[in-house]
Amino acid sequence: RLRRKLSRLAHQKTVSAQQYQQITQQISDSIQRYQSRQQHQPQPKFEQELPVISRKEDIAKAISQHQVTIISGETGSGKTTQIPQICLQLGLGCDGLIGHTQPRRIAARTVASRIAQELDTTLGDVVGYKVRFHDSVSADRSYIKLMTDGILLAETQQDPYLNQYRVLIIDEAHERSLNIDFLLGYLKQLLPKRPDLKLIITSATINTARFSDHFNQAPIIEVSGRSYPVEIRYRPLNNDVNDKTLDMTTAIINAAKELYREGIGDILVFLSGERDIRDMTIALEKSDLPQLQILPLFARQSATEQNKVFKTGGGRRIILATNVAETSLTVPGIRYVIDTGYARISRYSVRHKVQRLPIEKIAQSSANQRSGRCGRIAAGIAIRLYDEAEFIQRPAFTEPEILRTNLAAVILQMAALKLGQPSDFPFIDPPQQKMINDGLNLLKELQAVTDSGQLTTLGRQLAQLPIDPRIGRMLLSANTLGCVQEVLIIASALSIQDPRERPLDNQQAADEAHQRYQDNRSDFLSYLNLWQHYQTQRQQLSQNKLRQYCQRHFLSFLRLREWSDIYQQLLTQLKVINISLNTSPANYNVIHQALLTGLLSHIAQKNDNTGYLGARQLKLKIFPGSALFKKKPKWLAAAELVDTGQLYARTVAKIEPEWLEQLASHLVRKSYSEPHWRKKGAQVVAYEQVSLYGLAIIHRRLVHYGKISPTESREIFIRAALVAGDWDSRHDFFLHNHALIEKIQRLENKARRRDILVDDEAIFHFYQQRIPENIVNGSGFNHWYRTISRQQSAELFLSEEDLMQHQ
Repeated sequence: RLRRKLSRLAHQKTVSAQQYQQITQQISDSIQRYQSRQQHQPQPKFEQELPVISRKEDIAKAISQHQVTIISGETGSGKTTQIPQICLQLGLGCDGLIGHTQPRRIAARTVASRIAQELDTTLGDVVGYKVRFHDSVSADRSYIKLMTDGILLAETQQDPYLNQYRVLIIDEAHERSLNIDFLLGYLKQLLPKRPDLKLIITSATINTARFSDHFNQAPIIEVSGRSYPVEIRYRPLNNDVNDKTLDMTTAIINAAKELYREGIGDILVFLSGERDIRDMTIALEKSDLPQLQILPLFARQSATEQNKVFKTGGGRRIILATNVAETSLTVPGIRYVIDTGYARISRYSVRHKVQRLPIEKIAQSSANQRSGRCGRIAAGIAIRLYDEAEFIQRPAFTEPEILRTNLAAVILQMAALKLGQPSDFPFIDPPQQKMINDGLNLLKELQAVTDSGQLTTLGRQLAQLPIDPRIGRMLLSANTLGCVQEVLIIASALSIQDPRERPLDNQQAADEAHQRYQDNRSDFLSYLNLWQHYQTQRQQLSQNKLRQYCQRHFLSFLRLREWSDIYQQLLTQLKVINISLNTSPANYNVIHQALLTGLLSHIAQKNDNTGYLGARQLKLKIFPGSALFKKKPKWLAAAELVDTGQLYARTVAKIEPEWLEQLASHLVRKSYSEPHWRKKGAQVVAYEQVSLYGLAIIHRRLVHYGKISPTESREIFIRAALVAGDWDSRHDFFLHNHALIEKIQRLENKARRRDILVDDEAIFHFYQQRIPENIVNGSGFNHWYRTISRQQSAELFLSEEDLMQHQ
C-alpha cells in the first residue's frame, strides 16, 4: 500500500509539505510495527515425525526464491499444519498475515486450533480464524489467519489487492471447487501487481501439473503421506468365471464376507446416494454377517448421526457412505473399502436450466481417494466392484465444478470487481461460452445486468449480499413490497440445509413431528412457522434443554443456530445498503411476489393429475416431501428444480399467474389473435396472450389493437367502420356516402343486376387515400375530422361516378 502511495507521489510534479509529512509518518509507523511483530514472533517447534518435515528445507527455499510454490502431498503428510509455520519461521508474518484457506468451516476451525496448540498459544492470539459467523483474528497479535476460501473471496470486494496478506496458502486445491478456481484466476491477475505477495498451493497428488502450468511453471515439491500399502482387488458384477451378473446389493454383501475373512477392522462402503444407503442397510440387516454395526454417513445427516461414525469400538462396523467420505470427512478405524464405482455428480443442464444429480461412474482420482481411506492405520484392502480395464478407461479426474455449474454468481462478482469479460478471465479450465451466456441470462432474468452485460444499480446491491443471486433478488424485491422481515427469514433458510431431520430409521415419526409447521399453500411459509416456533422455544429454554427439545422433535440444533446466524449476517448487510425490516406483518401475496422475482424460471402449471409443465416446456413433479404434494395448486413456483432421474420441484408454493406479468415484464412475450372491429367503443380490438418461458399466464384478454399494430388496425377500421358502415357516426360525409350506396343498391335490385356498384376494394381505396396513416379508430378519426378544412372534408364525399362501375 505504501509502495503504491510512493509511486503516485513520485509521478506528481510537486509534493506538498503535508503530503511529505504524512507519508514519512506512515513509513515510520510501518517500520515500528514490523520491528515489533518481528520481536514478538513465536518460534515454531516442528513435529519431526511428520513426512513434510523431511522436505522442510526444500519447501523453505522454494518459498523464498519463487512467488508461487506448489506442494503436493497425501493426507497425513502434515502439510496443512506445518507449511504456515515454515512461513512464520521465514519471517513472512511480520509485514502481513499468513492467510490460509480451507474449503470448509469446520476445517478452518480445527486447523487453526491445532496450529495454535503446536505454537503453545491460545486460539485468537498468534493464530486466528475467520468463518462465516465468527472472526477470532487479532488485528495486532495474529500472524496466521485460517479462513474458508469463500471468506477470502468476499474480502476482495473491500480489499481488491488483499493488502493485509504477505502469504496466501490455498489448501485442498485439488478439490477444484468454484471458489478455489475463481480464487486462483483472481490471484493469477493480482500477483504481477503484488510482487511481494507469496502464493502457496497445496494439493493431494492429483494433477498438480495443471497448477504449475497455470502459474508459469511454478515449482512442485512432493511430500509423501503417512499411509500404509493398500491392496486393490477388482470384483466386477459380471464375473466371467460363472457367466453370472450380480446385482449391486449381492456384490457388496459378498465383498463384505470376503473382507470379514481377512481379519478385524471396519469396512467403508461407498454408495451413490441416500436411497442406496437405506436399501443397503435393510439388505445387510437381513444378511448372515455376524456382530454387525451398520452406520450411514451422508451430507444431509444430523450432526448427532454423523458423530456416531467417529466413535470406534462396540463391535465391527460397516459404514455406508456417499462420496462425502472421500475427502470431506475422515472416518477412523477403517481397514477395508468397498467401492461401487458410482456417485451422484451435480451437473447444471444449460439446455433445461436445472441442476441435475445423475449417478455417474467416478473418475480414477476419486477411486484412488476412496481406496486411500483404508491405509491410515494399517495395511488395507479395497475391493472395486468393477474390473481393472474399466478403471483404466475412466477419466483421470473429476471435472472441476466450474465446468458443471451455473456461473451467475461468479459473473456477478467479476462484474462487481471490474475483472473484465468472463471469457478473458484466467481460469485454470475456462468454461464454455454457452455456460457463460447461460449465467448472463440468469442475471438478466434477475435484472442484475443489462442486455449488454453491464451491472445495473440492482446488480451492484446484489453483489454485496453474500448469498445466491436468486435469493438476494428476493430480498431486494421484499424491500419494495414491504415484506423484508418475512423474506429474510425464508432467504436465510434457503441458504442452509433443511433444519428438519428425517433419520432413515425413524422417518414416519419425523414426518409427524414436522406436520405442525406445514402450510398447505406454501412450503416457504413452513419455514416461517418453524422459525416462529423455534424463537419461542429459544426464549423459554436453556441452551441444554433447547438441544434436547430439538432432538425430540427431529430438528437440527446446529442448523437452526446457523439459520439464526445467517439471518443476523444478512440483516447487517441489508442495513449497509439502507434496507430495513417492516414493522407490520406482510400478507401471503406480497411475500410470494417478492420470492417470485428470484424464481421466474422456476414456475410451473398443472398439466395433469400428477405432473406439471414448467418453463421452457419442462415436465416436472412436486417433490413427495412437500406439503403441497397431495393438494396440487394450478400454478406454483419452486425454490429449486432438481433432476435425480425424475425432475422434482422442491420447496414450492401456490402462486397466481397474473402476478407474473408485472414481475417479469422484462421477460414476458405477448401475442395477438383475432383482431376485429368493435362497434361499441368504435375501435379495433384483439385477444392478447401473455407468456413467460412458453407458459401462457394470461389467455384471450381483450385489448385495444391500435397501438399494437397501427397499420392493420387502420385497415380494419376503414373496412368495417367506413366501408361496411358499422359505426354510429353522424358525420355528413358518412351519412351521405351510405345513403348514396343504398340508392345504387336499390337501383341494382330494380334492374336485377349486380355490376353497377363498385366493389368494397374501390371504396376502401377511396378512404385510404384521404385518411391519415395514424387514424386507427373512431375517436382518432373524430379528433382529426374536427381539425380539417372544408375542402378536406368535401374530399370525403363519394359521388355517383366514384361508386358506379364504368363500362
